[in-house]
Amino acid sequence: MRKSIATVSVSGTLPEKLQAIAAAGFDGFELFENDLVACPLSPEDVRRMAADLGLRIELYQPFRDFEALPADRLAAGLRRAEHKFRLMTRLGADLLLVCSNVSPQAADDDALAAEHLRVLAERAAEHGIRIAYEALAWGRHVDDYLRSWRIVRMAGHPALGVCLDSFHILSKGSDPGGIEAIPGEKIFFLQLSDAPRLTMDTLQWSRHYRCFPGQGDFDLTGFTRHVVAAGYRGPLSLEVFNDVFRRSDPTRTAADAMMSLRSLEHGVLAKGDPGHGDPGGGAPPDLTDFVYVELATGPDGDRLRRLVEVLGFDRARLVDGGDAAELRAVGVGTPDPAAADAHVAALAAPAHAPDGTRVVFCAPGPGESTIDHVALTAPFAEASLWCRCVLGLRPHESLELPDPYGLVRSRAMTSTNGKVMLALNMADTASNVPWQHVAVACDDVVGMARRLTAAGEPPLRIPANYYDDLDARFPGAPDLRGTDVLYDRTDDGEFLHLYTATIGRVFFEVVQRIGGYSGYGAANTPVRLAAQHGHKMRRE
Repeated sequence: MRKSIATVSVSGTLPEKLQAIAAAGFDGFELFENDLVACPLSPEDVRRMAADLGLRIELYQPFRDFEALPADRLAAGLRRAEHKFRLMTRLGADLLLVCSNVSPQAADDDALAAEHLRVLAERAAEHGIRIAYEALAWGRHVDDYLRSWRIVRMAGHPALGVCLDSFHILSKGSDPGGIEAIPGEKIFFLQLSDAPRLTMDTLQWSRHYRCFPGQGDFDLTGFTRHVVAAGYRGPLSLEVFNDVFRRSDPTRTAADAMMSLRSLEHGVLAKGDPGHGDPGGGAPPDLTDFVYVELATGPDGDRLRRLVEVLGFDRARLVDGGDAAELRAVGVGTPDPAAADAHVAALAAPAHAPDGTRVVFCAPGPGESTIDHVALTAPFAEASLWCRCVLGLRPHESLELPDPYGLVRSRAMTSTNGKVMLALNMADTASNVPWQHVAVACDDVVGMARRLTAAGEPPLRIPANYYDDLDARFPGAPDLRGTDVLYDRTDDGEFLHLYTATIGRVFFEVVQRIGGYSGYGAANTPVRLAAQHGHKMRRE
């Protein structure tokens, strides 16, 4: 399927946006009116630039507040429309997005709305242009896609169809199954965006928090399958309003957008479709385990080797070099590493996480892995997207955790079998505490705490106040005073863990899981962060 993106989805001037969109491999774009109005290039220049870049203008948008207004407003609306039609002819664009009316003066009258849209479609057809009518989630009266389709059907003009926008439909909790009742040829355009589930005004939610497929909580695969099943044969197009993307590098944003769209397309069309074919590239790999981590030793090689030896960490590969000890690569097991590499290539995705950590697909390791999980520091949305698209990891609830000097957002991403877990962290803090760390599994964390202390690498110091509080929160919890071991418990089991001091830019966590505990001790994160700050201040 053709792939498109709205210019509003990436930052920069219009020429910068188009260059980034083309570099990412898109076939076309939605031209947002504000981007053209602010651009010094003439419409003819924009048309030529798009053609030179191999891009098609799939849609011009938006045209607002037209239908179902008083009669004296109709003439003014048609005058505006004629101007847009002439402009679109200069651009070489042939599809105009018309949003449902939000004006207080709009009448709650489907017949009147259909009459006005039919007149608009007749005028558009004279210029070789079609109209795609979209129900905004906050439309004055038309805020549901089935109602917009009913009005289009009443108007009955071949140049008038609907635009379906995943945000406007899914944010309201509407059932997308009804899309399949719309003839595919009357679905003129499809706009896709994901979003986190938030409790807030829908307009503000839409204008600031949309994201690419795979970065939010909507079921875009199921939604898009309904559209394809209806017979839609147009482009998959992304329309994302996001404050972070507006100030991010457009080339990187466009690349992430394409990766998300290719991943979505595979999820929708993996079994092939008579009208679209199979997108290729295979499904995300079936991950079995962590096979190894590669650590650069930096100038503290002897200390790092001693610590790895005390930990009994047999899956650490140490390589000399670097200005500081750090995590360089993670090896993950999969039954077919070549197929996993092909999947990454088909997505045109990087083989490394957004923080630069390489992920290497390899044969499953021998026996149970001693790597419990790996924590990375990376831009939150980018890292979540990469983990879902490339590794096929499932996201868990996003958490906001207090740091003594700011706030930390954290989200666990796990494989289907639960054996591969990445903890993604993004800190809004001035503390500069490192976030890269490897969690090593063991059967006796308390005994490990003693061995580390005897080896001259004692765990991070945990204050007595923590253990006083522990007694109050968990009756019957083990007495861990003096061990510097942290504790958590759920209905499924117990979790004991400790942290080493930081060497260079990396530290280790040692974990012991009892029963079916599947978390990673997030409730203890503020205590750990305070302990790291205290350790850092004592060293300085």
